[in-house]
Amino acid sequence: MLSKNQIKLISSLQQKKHRFINHLFFAEGIKVIQELVKSNFELEHLYTTKEDFNEIPSHKRSFISENELHKISALSTPNTCLAVFKIPLESKIDESGLILALDDIRDPGNLGTILRLCDWFGIQQIICSKETVDIYNQKVVQATMGSIARVKVNYVDLEAFLSKSTLPIFGTFMEGENIYKTELPQEGIIVMGNEANGISEIIEKLTTNKITIPRFGDIQMTESLNVATATSIILSEFRRQNLK
Repeated sequence: MLSKNQIKLISSLQQKKHRFINHLFFAEGIKVIQELVKSNFELEHLYTTKEDFNEIPSHKRSFISENELHKISALSTPNTCLAVFKIPLESKIDESGLILALDDIRDPGNLGTILRLCDWFGIQQIICSKETVDIYNQKVVQATMGSIARVKVNYVDLEAFLSKSTLPIFGTFMEGENIYKTELPQEGIIVMGNEANGISEIIEKLTTNKITIPRFGDIQMTESLNVATATSIILSEFRRQNLK
């Protein structure tokens, strides 16, 4: 049975400040939890309505009712389980290969999808501006479908990081060079901008290459692509050009 303190703590983790005060976040759903349990994330405690996850020690697993799960879940229709994990320390940034940099991405669903895309295309490192949505936001965690366990994410002063980097910096702009006609390297930093405003002026000045995804429709009235959709196209083209 859940105590009032447990309910209060888990519910508070829906807010960023409480996640970082307690160094904890939570995930919901069998798939996501399984992926996190298999990874380097340290499990604090699992709450489940079914007799599953038998590989987890009994002192870290509690059987609860569906009503109790409703009290701690962030979902309108809760799954069968919720697990609390410790937030790990950020690892050292590895400036090699392709790195994705996110300039003020605000939508949790977009960030979660972008993590899945990086996992799919083998991008091991994401660099986020301080303004980008928290990776441990429950909606982000849910949207990653477990990819959060396999892609490293660091939050930095993006301007300072890019200004010191020796890698080529590719920025995505409407007026950039056609990505399909651009020679793309195996190493570099790809910057994706804010959903509404794109890449900020400060970051734009640090880009060494401006690229764009051309429109092919006859009418060409669409103003822009969703940032996650654009990320998928750009990562795909970088990988396609560098197939061995």
